[in-house]
Amino acid sequence: MKKFLVSSLILVTVSFFMKPIYAQSMDNEKLEKAIYIVADSVKGVSGNWQFAVRDRLLICITDKNNNRMRIMTPIIEQKKLAYTDMLKLMEANFHTALDVKYAITNGVLWSVFIHPLKELSEEQVLRAIEQVYTAAHTYGSTYNSTGLTFPNSRKEEEEKLKKKKI
Repeated sequence: MKKFLVSSLILVTVSFFMKPIYAQSMDNEKLEKAIYIVADSVKGVSGNWQFAVRDRLLICITDKNNNRMRIMTPIIEQKKLAYTDMLKLMEANFHTALDVKYAITNGVLWSVFIHPLKELSEEQVLRAIEQVYTAAHTYGSTYNSTGLTFPNSRKEEEEKLKKKKI
């Protein structure tokens, strides 16, 4: 028990002093520069941008006071979603959407990346934009945001059963 407490104290102390080394310092100015790297066009004001990537509208909103930001794109009206689509979206949120999520608000399905603002790096912003775009683009087919997926044990079991039957 004593070893555990000493180890915990060391870990907490090291983490406390190391945190500033690893902390990011993203702000609206840096975020806007990152958006300009990939956007075909950008409109808006600091902390509230609309931009186009490959003919798709994306929106980025920040809240400096609460250290939050969102990058999102509308996909389809909620009333056009079938029940089976909703199930696929929820499963994708667990396995294939990764850093972005499918979400519904104000009667619209969105692909959205939500994250603390200051802790972001430029690389994370660029990956987030790509994932938001990809998740919207793959809606209705693969429902993925990258080439990576988390294993889906239920599907794996179903595939094993199919192979055994053959």
